[in-house]
Amino acid sequence: MSHIVDFENVSSAGLESSPVAPALAGLRANEARYFRNKYDHVFTVSPADEAPEVVEWVSRILRDERDIVIDSRPLEATAFEVDGIRMAYVFYESGLSINVMYTIEDGQKRAVGFKLAEGMEVPEELATRFKFARQKSKLAGVIRGSYFVIKGEH
Repeated sequence: MSHIVDFENVSSAGLESSPVAPALAGLRANEARYFRNKYDHVFTVSPADEAPEVVEWVSRILRDERDIVIDSRPLEATAFEVDGIRMAYVFYESGLSINVMYTIEDGQKRAVGFKLAEGMEVPEELATRFKFARQKSKLAGVIRGSYFVIKGEH
């Protein structure tokens, strides 16, 4: 069952099996606050097994664009559209969050972003391919992030 992510009263509901559940919950809340403030969008997530099309779309882009397969189990996912941008998020048990920003209009920004919850190691499948920059978040502590530009059509 889907639920709205509350960024004022952060909860790790749905993420309990993650070894970094509180930090991952903070990361998820950080995203919810961003979309509320920037787009007035209510960030709602579902268990990954209830959103297989979202998990598959993100996985397919990773595989097709960079031959990346994420080893961690997906816990939650969401997809929505704001300002002509299709967004998708998958939150993984390891503490990894992957988002896809895919503008609907051709020739615009399309990218995959990776964010690592505080306390997790860089996943082996990403460690040699990306450098991660650090950013501080009131909700998530220190977030490490990286991204790549999507070149193909998805």
